[in-house]
Amino acid sequence: MQSSAYLCVIDFSSHSTVAAVQGGDIAQVAVIGASGYSGAELLRILARHPRVEVALACANASAGEEIATIHPDLRGIVGGRFSPVDLNAAGSCDVVLLALPAGESMKLVPDLLASGVRVVDLAGDFRFRDAAEYEAAYGRTHAAPDLLAEAVYGLVEWDRERIAGARLVASPGCYPTATLLPLLPLLRAGLIEPMGITVAAMSGTTGAGRSGSAAFSMSEMGGNARPYRVGNHQHVPEILQAVGRFAGIPAEITFVPHLLPVPRGILATATATPAPGVDAAALQRALVDAYGSEPFVRVLDDALPELRSVVGTSWIEMAVRVDGSSGRAVLLSAIDNLRKGAASQAVQSMNIMLGYPETLGLL
Repeated sequence: MQSSAYLCVIDFSSHSTVAAVQGGDIAQVAVIGASGYSGAELLRILARHPRVEVALACANASAGEEIATIHPDLRGIVGGRFSPVDLNAAGSCDVVLLALPAGESMKLVPDLLASGVRVVDLAGDFRFRDAAEYEAAYGRTHAAPDLLAEAVYGLVEWDRERIAGARLVASPGCYPTATLLPLLPLLRAGLIEPMGITVAAMSGTTGAGRSGSAAFSMSEMGGNARPYRVGNHQHVPEILQAVGRFAGIPAEITFVPHLLPVPRGILATATATPAPGVDAAALQRALVDAYGSEPFVRVLDDALPELRSVVGTSWIEMAVRVDGSSGRAVLLSAIDNLRKGAASQAVQSMNIMLGYPETLGLL
């Protein structure tokens, strides 16, 4: 591991687990975009990680401010101040975690990779393999199209080996994570038809980010629920690309996102037509076979996913039923959009890249 001369922004308390790994390698990590919701989750996780030291917590707009002022829930856990983005300092680390708004990461990644540091990007800048698809989804020109083919899509349960050797990991979106994990085993096994899939996914308001518009605020959402970006959500082509890659088939998915009057969490319901002769037991077996040994996947049988079971955790819960009237398969999943849908999934990829147990710091 590389060493760093830069000041660690984490003030570990006397009960820190770092003492348990004296003599072991401690990875130097930079968090860029540390003042946002996902950035706060990264700092919270990394403060308890036994083999990581946060060398930089960067946030240009909040540079110089105490971290606990912006994130008061981290008071007593994370000390120090935000620094401005410093690519030279970040490039001396082992891994950089980017928690920036869409369109910002691609401006930094080429220089970071040139310095030799490995990068996990939590935004959508490198999730597409084709620049034209990215530009159609996000409505902007890609600043580093030559890196798209290299970036590894960080859906850990489906691509561990490539993540381990990657210089650049594009961590999946929160909606795609909740949608893809239950669908992929069934699509790959041919147990459900790939055409005519519908997904209704409901998210807490933190999904819009800390600088989101007033329409996403709790003042507007309290006592309310509403659909948004119906028919043109940027995560649909991301989902379809991943289905093609991991299941090996094209699919047709109608995706309708909704906002819920809660701060965090995603509950997704997908419906699909089972292949001839496929019953609920076969669908359940396929999910158990795919994920029975996964550290952060719970396949439920007698219960159904709900937000309170996953918020604040790194887990996804999923279940499958067959509707008695239509015969359609109903797949349900729940995640914390800031954890499994963002920060903890990124740290899981980081652990794999560093050769650490992938659950380290996440349980």
